[in-house]
Amino acid sequence: MRSFKFSISGNNYEVDVLKLEGSYAEVEVNGTPYQIEIERQKNESKTPILVRPSRPNPSGSHEIKREEKDTKSALSKIMAPLPGNIMQVMVKSGDQVKRGDKLLIYEAMKMENNLLAEKDGLIKSVKVQVGDSVLQGDVLIEME
Repeated sequence: MRSFKFSISGNNYEVDVLKLEGSYAEVEVNGTPYQIEIERQKNESKTPILVRPSRPNPSGSHEIKREEKDTKSALSKIMAPLPGNIMQVMVKSGDQVKRGDKLLIYEAMKMENNLLAEKDGLIKSVKVQVGDSVLQGDVLIEME
């Protein structure tokens, strides 16, 4: 039981909270019992909620969706989706790749990620080596 003392417009009140369940309470004000309903204000969080679009990938590998096409030629730039470190490079300049082929493995957020080819093509140049640190958006491989 909790007790409170109030003074409202010069009048003194002694309030004892006898029972509290959810939004209902039994209180005693200056010896008179009351059953009351409590209105609670919703406290809105000031912390923003980050909502990311879902990207289903049942194979557990990351397929590159962030390709930038050069309008002068059919050159595609495969870019790093997250900051990380290059762990292994599976291709070199001049290699033919098919859609779904593993191009490289990099570590991002303490997880190994496989970067896969989004389409069939020819590797024009590899811009990274094993051990390189990359930032989000850095060009990793150019492909045509």
